[in-house]
Amino acid sequence: MKRFLYIITVLLSLSTLAQNEQLFEEGNTFYNEGQYAEAIDIYKRILDTGKHSAELYFNLANAHYKLNNIAPSIYYYEKALQLSPNDEDIKNNLDFAKNMTIDDIDVIPETGLTKLLNTFTHYLSFDNWAKLAILFVFCSVILFLIYYFAYSSFKKRLAFISSISSLMLFCISLALAFHKYNLEQKDRPAIIFASECKVKTEPNSRSEELFRLHEGTKVQLLDTINEWKKIKLSDGKTGWVANNDIKAL
Repeated sequence: MKRFLYIITVLLSLSTLAQNEQLFEEGNTFYNEGQYAEAIDIYKRILDTGKHSAELYFNLANAHYKLNNIAPSIYYYEKALQLSPNDEDIKNNLDFAKNMTIDDIDVIPETGLTKLLNTFTHYLSFDNWAKLAILFVFCSVILFLIYYFAYSSFKKRLAFISSISSLMLFCISLALAFHKYNLEQKDRPAIIFASECKVKTEPNSRSEELFRLHEGTKVQLLDTINEWKKIKLSDGKTGWVANNDIKAL
């Protein structure tokens, strides 16, 4: 019975995959013909099936960009970049889309050791740092065994030094893995979708207005209270906006 259910599940997955491929080609056809709204509808039908890919988000963003839909185009370019962070086409198109935004917000640059540490940490993902840590601890154990059973004093010395070095690299890799994890946990980006968004001092409509943001601006989410979200800008400013004005990435 379990095998039968497994076969049915596989067949349904293959059927959905084939259908999504057909829809993707259909959406591309609409896009190439300049029917961008129709292409968007088709791409969203694929998303509704749970299918996510950098190519799908990229094409969806391109269609929105052609219709001058600032916030959705930036949102989907950012989604594509999350799945394919080194894709130059996505980065270039995202820059073009950002040129349509109104808000010009300064970025507080990282400096000194913080910049160096974060840059180095971002070279690998959390999973890869963790795998590297496991590799180093495995090497350390093997080298220690070589040290223990070796007869030559030179081999013992070399194996011992290599084992200690591997253990130190294990500790560094593990620390970088946790640092990467913490950076990812703190990174909660969102895009302003309202054409004009009032940023308040407190999470209620009666509080004082600090400033206004416009569609397409990228912010960081800090907290949520009822129907309000606390945000932080790249220049360090914070405030509260209504849930309906923002969409988390």
